[in-house]
Amino acid sequence: MSVRWWSIEVRDGVLPAMRWKDGYGEALLEAAVTNGARKWEWTVIPGGVVLEVAFRESDEWDRFRSLPVVTAALDATPDPVNGLYVYPGRGGSASARSPKRKPRPTGAGAAAIPIPVEPPPVARLAVAAPPAEPLVAEPIGHQTLEPAA
Repeated sequence: MSVRWWSIEVRDGVLPAMRWKDGYGEALLEAAVTNGARKWEWTVIPGGVVLEVAFRESDEWDRFRSLPVVTAALDATPDPVNGLYVYPGRGGSASARSPKRKPRPTGAGAAAIPIPVEPPPVARLAVAAPPAEPLVAEPIGHQTLEPAA
């Protein structure tokens, strides 16, 4: 028996996705079974839930997806703009593992040349040199005043 899996992934939004599952899960499963679903599975993932449904024919999926109850459930997700993903295949953590690939360098693979860093200036203490001519200090209180002319 060959089946084709489809996934409806709902992420948390204003409310947790588990509350959405509790409210609409039974209606979605009833609609799926009555429209030809062979297998189904709920998967709880970090930050959301995934409903995986298997149909034998693509027409069965199309008929299920166009039902008013399914449309209403998808419109009522906690974040219908950024938190709803509907795609073929299994989702969540059931996908096949693939080895991590190293990121490819951007452009031609060239890197920028590092800019040389100048060493910071070294502070040196000034050496006190004796003055060129000797200073003679006059004693305090000994001032000569010249008469004004």
